[in-house]
Amino acid sequence: MLSDKLLPIPRAALLVSLMLSASLLGATAQAQEPKKQDKDGEKVLRVCQDPNNMPMSSQDESGYENKIAALFAKKLGWKLEHTWFPQRMGFTRATLTAKDPETDRYKCDVVTGVSPGFERGIPTKRYMTSTYALVYVKGKGLDSIKKPEDIMSLDQATLSKIKIGTFSGTPPVNWLLTHSLLERMVSYQLQTGDPQQYPGQIIEHDLANGKIDIAIAWGPIAGYYAKHGDGGVPMTVVPFESKMDHQQFAFNVAMGVRHDSRKLRDKLNELIDSSGPEIAAILQEYGVPTATAPVDRIKDDDDD
Repeated sequence: MLSDKLLPIPRAALLVSLMLSASLLGATAQAQEPKKQDKDGEKVLRVCQDPNNMPMSSQDESGYENKIAALFAKKLGWKLEHTWFPQRMGFTRATLTAKDPETDRYKCDVVTGVSPGFERGIPTKRYMTSTYALVYVKGKGLDSIKKPEDIMSLDQATLSKIKIGTFSGTPPVNWLLTHSLLERMVSYQLQTGDPQQYPGQIIEHDLANGKIDIAIAWGPIAGYYAKHGDGGVPMTVVPFESKMDHQQFAFNVAMGVRHDSRKLRDKLNELIDSSGPEIAAILQEYGVPTATAPVDRIKDDDDD
C-alpha cells in the first residue's frame, strides 16, 4: 500500500493507490518516550484521526477506526483523546510528530489507517485486510455482474456506453487498462483539497443519481456507502480478489506510533491479537469486505 503512506484508500488509499498513492510526509521527532499520563495520573490513549473520512473516522466518532480506538482504550482502562486533522499529505508531520506548544506534549501517540510499511514511525501488526470492490445499482441491467471480470461479458450495446467511476492512481485504473475499458472510465481525484469532500460521494451521490453506472473504490468505502448511503438506493458490492491479473487489490491496514514508542507499539499489538472477534464484528457492521492478507514487509524500528 504505502510505506509511510496512508492506505490507497482515497484520502489515504487509502488508499492504504491511496493505498498506493496518497503519501504521508512527516519529520521524525527527536527520541523521547511519549507521555501517556496526565498530571493527575490518568492514563490517556491519544489518537490522531481524520474528522471527515467515513467510514474510517469522523469527528462524531462514528467511524470504524474510531470504534477500534475506543475498544482499545477501554481494554487498557485508559481515557481516549483525539486530535483531528485531515488524513492527507503532511498528516504525520502535523499530528504524530508535532507537539502542542502550550503543553510541549505530542498531539497524539497513535495514528490509524496506515500501511505495515509505515516509515514515519513504527507500524503495528495489521488489524484488518480489505480489498477494492465495484458497486452498481440493482435492477439497472448490471445484475449479471457477480465478479469484476463479468463486466467484459455485458452485451456490446451496454458496454459501449457504460460509465465506470474510480479514483486516479489506484489499482482499478490499471485493471481497466488491462481490459481495454479505460475509455469507459470517469476519473475522480483522491485528494481535492476540499476537507468537506469525501471519497464516499462517488457512491452516495454520483452512482445513486445515475451519473456513473459502476463505482470502483476501496472496499470499506464501497461496502459502507452501498449499505448505509443516503437515499436508500439498493446496491450490489462485488469485491476484487486479493490479486487479479498480476495486480494487487487487497491491502493490510495497521496503526502507527513514533519511532521511540516501542512499548506502546507492543501494547497495541497485544490488543490486536486479543481483539480479533471484536474487530471483525465492527468491520461487519460497516459492510467492510475482508480479504486474504498479502505478505507485507513489516518495518520495525530496528530498520533505521
